Amino acid sequence: MKRGFYTIMAAQFFSSLADNALLIAAIALLIEMHAPDWMKPLLKLFFTVSYVMLAPFVGAFADSMPKGRVMLITNSIKVIGCALMFASVHPLLAYAVVGFGAAAYSPAKYGILTELLPPEKLVAANGWIEGTTVSSIILGTVLGGVLISPRVSAGLLGLDLPHIHTGIDTPAESAIAVIAGVYALAALFNFWIPDTGARYPRQQTNPLRLIADFSKCLGMLWRDKLGQISLAVTTLFWGAGATLQFIVLKWAEVQLGMPLSKAAILQGVVAVGVAVGAVVAARFVPLRGSLRVLPFGVAMGVLVPLMTLVHELSIAYPLLVLIGAMAGFFVVPMNALLQHRGYVLMSAGHSIAVQNFNENLAVLTMLGLYALMIHFNWHINAVITLFGSAVAGAMLLVIRKHKLNQARYDSIAEIGQSRH
Repeated sequence: MKRGFYTIMAAQFFSSLADNALLIAAIALLIEMHAPDWMKPLLKLFFTVSYVMLAPFVGAFADSMPKGRVMLITNSIKVIGCALMFASVHPLLAYAVVGFGAAAYSPAKYGILTELLPPEKLVAANGWIEGTTVSSIILGTVLGGVLISPRVSAGLLGLDLPHIHTGIDTPAESAIAVIAGVYALAALFNFWIPDTGARYPRQQTNPLRLIADFSKCLGMLWRDKLGQISLAVTTLFWGAGATLQFIVLKWAEVQLGMPLSKAAILQGVVAVGVAVGAVVAARFVPLRGSLRVLPFGVAMGVLVPLMTLVHELSIAYPLLVLIGAMAGFFVVPMNALLQHRGYVLMSAGHSIAVQNFNENLAVLTMLGLYALMIHFNWHINAVITLFGSAVAGAMLLVIRKHKLNQARYDSIAEIGQSRH
């Protein structure tokens, strides 16, 4: 890998670390406010809505200047969102500002890979990026849990600056102050991201034209036989993954009797599995063989309902790692294939924007349904069973669609040969 690739990984690691730690701190802030349980998944929903609303515009923004500069600007927006939580702004709205920055950050983060590396290195690069991202999720959720724990928060609140009143009075606020520093560290790495030299035609600024261009790119990727399969899989994965974050927290509370500061660690356990699956996929699955991993998505959905039978941590850990490993193994090759097809069919920034739109529309839909189930007091075991069954069923439909595409392609090829 080129040296600049590792700088990109470092910037991504610390930015994602802060995003995930901030989610736990924001949940703690809602608890301090005595907000209802159904409001917790809405944090992620508010974070995600920018990905959907801004999708027609962020691709053009990412392609309008060197992507390292885009990452620096958008990371600064995340810092502003983090700071708003100190200014009596509701956590849902403040976290939405962080999501605004993240939505614009993502096309640059992934788009620069296709500019920097040849296609044959994209699966390996995605394995490293996903492994790094998952490591940041693990450490971020653990960091968030540690920062709001009684001992650490008491130590942070006990720090006193002479003649300065910080206004930091609760465990959640002290955690957010530390997390703002992590965002600042991510910004430092953004300064060192290399300019790949890739330049695109002058980007459209008319909103209506941008929406029209985005719609064209959206249709192009969904009509592509390889693009539609990889896009369907990654869309399902990210929607399911975001929902699973909150399912694990609620499950840990109900089934295992764990408080938020400890339950957050279980999110990290799932992420360990995703990292393992991502690394194995990067090592053994070439871009040409990426579609062979589809059955692992079905296996992940089948494993999830087993959570309802678990009441001991000694069993919970290996099960969550296995679920995560299945997810990481099937999504990394799909992500690489989708990036490659998107880069071939359109620009890097636009293809990632299309991907983000679909994936985060799934996140909004699935989190919204989950919030409704919690609002109507569904038992977490019923939610888990429905969730796992839906994932397995959806993956079976994707596999069937892929087989139909192959059969149609083979038939056309035979007709072509017979004419000759």
